[in-house]
Amino acid sequence: MTPSFDETIERRGTLCRKWDDLQPFYGVTDPAALGMWVADMDFRAPPCVRAALETTVAHGIYGYPGNNAPYLAAIRWWMANRHGWQITDADIMTVNGLVNGTAMAIEALTQPGDGIILMTPVYHNFARVIRAAGREVVGLPMALRDGRYELDWPAWEGMLTGRERMFILCSPHNPGGRVWSKAELRQIADFCRSHDLILVSDEIHHDLVLPGGPAHHVTATVAPDIADRLVTMTAATKTFNIAGAHLGNVIVTDPALRARYQARVQALGISPGLFGLPMVTAAYSPEGAAWVDQLTAYIDGNARLFNAAMNAIPGVQAMDLEATYLAWVDFGALGMTSDKLHQRIEGSALIAANHGETFGPGGENRMRFNLAMPRAQVAEAAERLQRAFADIQ
Repeated sequence: MTPSFDETIERRGTLCRKWDDLQPFYGVTDPAALGMWVADMDFRAPPCVRAALETTVAHGIYGYPGNNAPYLAAIRWWMANRHGWQITDADIMTVNGLVNGTAMAIEALTQPGDGIILMTPVYHNFARVIRAAGREVVGLPMALRDGRYELDWPAWEGMLTGRERMFILCSPHNPGGRVWSKAELRQIADFCRSHDLILVSDEIHHDLVLPGGPAHHVTATVAPDIADRLVTMTAATKTFNIAGAHLGNVIVTDPALRARYQARVQALGISPGLFGLPMVTAAYSPEGAAWVDQLTAYIDGNARLFNAAMNAIPGVQAMDLEATYLAWVDFGALGMTSDKLHQRIEGSALIAANHGETFGPGGENRMRFNLAMPRAQVAEAAERLQRAFADIQ
């Protein structure tokens, strides 16, 4: 069955942050407003996932889950078949989502006052949990060359404080949509080894690589020699639009490093809920894989439409998207203040999108737009934005 990604599904009134919280976060109350901020999709999960959940619900008894062997087997199958990565059941630790997984890595593997490196601009929740844990954010701004983010080693070496103990990598990159090459991942691994850093590789978007672009490489397969300092985080939640399950996996192949992390999991009593396990088990399957291939082709079409419309506005530039469903658009050449920019987008175009400055240095005068919605809505958003900036065309 071909997925109906073009179907518009009403999400208002369903406890949906993306659509029900437009007023408290953006002050937008117009019913015509478009939610393009929170990074979940406006598509139904694949039929295999829905069927697995329906079977669980129909049973009628919702007790403590056990026997997660099928779940672990599905993860191992997916990593081997989709990413060429061989892991064991013992390598996998389940957490309540990858923000939770990141927070526990910080708590388990660093000390208060330690510096934690981020390549900015980057996913905003990293900095939030770092600061909440009493650690220091060490932002290393990426170089922007020909509209593309690149690693900037000459500049970065002079920015270190000596207190750094961890490097958090977003791979593929959010919000820029970059897929890091093997050479770049190798450089990051070598940097972490030479500076005695734990490397946390957040690969939650690793299945959302768009067709025709570079392939994603799991950091662990590129740099197996740094297993003693590598924590890999993956999840089915972003890929299959089941983020409400709050389920992710932290994969550590080195026994000593894994024991340090596992101690934190046990101390906090972290365990998976009943409903996420069958959903992920069903998703990580041949049927789920076929659905993802159709999904990424559809997102690619949305990205091409939206980015072309943004690039047609004088002074506006959308970054080429290699992965994720998140468009990263630079409005800096317009010379507007942030308030005036947001007024045009939220007040005139009635679009709620993420403010670039929340992603750290380098995000100023940029906006992140979620394109994982029916194409008609993406086209509507593009037209609204062109009208909102029509006076400068």
